[in-house]
Amino acid sequence: MDNQDNSIQIQELQKTNRILRKKLERCEAERRQLETDIATKEFLLKKVICELEDSRTDLQQRGQELENTLNSLHNMQAQMIQSEKMSALGQMVAGIAHEINNPVSFIYGNLSYISQYTHDLLRLVELYHRYFPNPPAEIQTERKTIDLEFLEKDAIMVLDSMNIGTERIRDIVLSLRNFSRLDESEFKAVDIHEGIDNTLMILQHRLKATDKNPEIQVIRDYSNLSKVKCYAGQINQVFMNILVNALDALEEFNTKRTYQEIQLNPSGITIRTSVVDSQWVKIAIADNGSGIPESIQKQIFNPFFTTKPVGKGTGMGMAISYQIITEKHGGKLEFFSTPGKGTEFVVQIPIQQQVCKVI
Repeated sequence: MDNQDNSIQIQELQKTNRILRKKLERCEAERRQLETDIATKEFLLKKVICELEDSRTDLQQRGQELENTLNSLHNMQAQMIQSEKMSALGQMVAGIAHEINNPVSFIYGNLSYISQYTHDLLRLVELYHRYFPNPPAEIQTERKTIDLEFLEKDAIMVLDSMNIGTERIRDIVLSLRNFSRLDESEFKAVDIHEGIDNTLMILQHRLKATDKNPEIQVIRDYSNLSKVKCYAGQINQVFMNILVNALDALEEFNTKRTYQEIQLNPSGITIRTSVVDSQWVKIAIADNGSGIPESIQKQIFNPFFTTKPVGKGTGMGMAISYQIITEKHGGKLEFFSTPGKGTEFVVQIPIQQQVCKVI
């Protein structure tokens, strides 16, 4: 009986063992399947993460490209507006110069005749004095009233002053016409020194002495330069921008000094020209102001950067000057500044170059 019971128990144990073994095999298969699924999902997850990172990088690059494009369009728009303003200003200056030139030329041309007529009349009056020393009482009274002796001397001086004044106006008008250079939209061989002198003539009012500041000295150290092929109007614009900035720097520096200190160390601008390697013309314009702080020196040629008060500066002058020299003339524009000692801008352009299309 016991043997029979043991046999039954063994069969039941074997059956249970088979069942457990099948369950174990099934669990093992499920575990392997689960590991496979997990590995697959991990792979897919890593792939999605990589794609997301690539997309994010691509989006960042596209965003940066769009931002750069927007900034470039913004700068281009501002430069076009500034160029249009300068073109309009040049046309206005040329028009004003033309309108002033006509009446001034008329006055200047007739001054010689007026001078001759005045001398003739005074000579005739002198003859009357000689041959009629005792004129009627009415004439003697009128002579005293108009102070004839003073009138005879002052009339000549007035005419001389008018002659000097009209010559000065003619020089200014000529400088304005040469500065605008509207008739020179293509490359043309020009005298660089004439362009600098014309610019200084236009800025003469800022160089003169005032109640607060002595005269700003300008030292011209010109070398013997041949004519340079360039866009004359644009080069004059560069000279204007650099010189105006130098004058602004000197005026700001002088506000921190007394009149006596300025007299002991006068404000000045030095302009030097030279030829480099027989292929380049170099124009250096230096001032002895306070210099440019090192913290902003890298931003000087950036569009819209300015240290001037709102409404006084657009921040485009040096950016456009840099573009004119480097892009349109294939030259170089750089500066050297020592805080407390001053700043020097150096322009270098080829004497001969290929014609570039003006944008």
